[in-house]
Amino acid sequence: MPESAIPAIPGWRLILSDRGRFWAVRETAFPRSALRAGAEPTVDADTFDGLEAEVERQEEIAKKVVA
Repeated sequence: MPESAIPAIPGWRLILSDRGRFWAVRETAFPRSALRAGAEPTVDADTFDGLEAEVERQEEIAKKVVA
């Protein structure tokens, strides 16, 4: 799949590795409190759906401590 064909996740930069693994890197840093709570600014998964779920999990961790 060409990189231009990867669907978008707002606020995250997506990368498809040469081995077909999906990566996402958050475009802006999580607050320090979110990082201490376990939010990861870089995640990976075997599928785009898995990546979407992992990004959502990181955002939820951040929302719990920042809100």
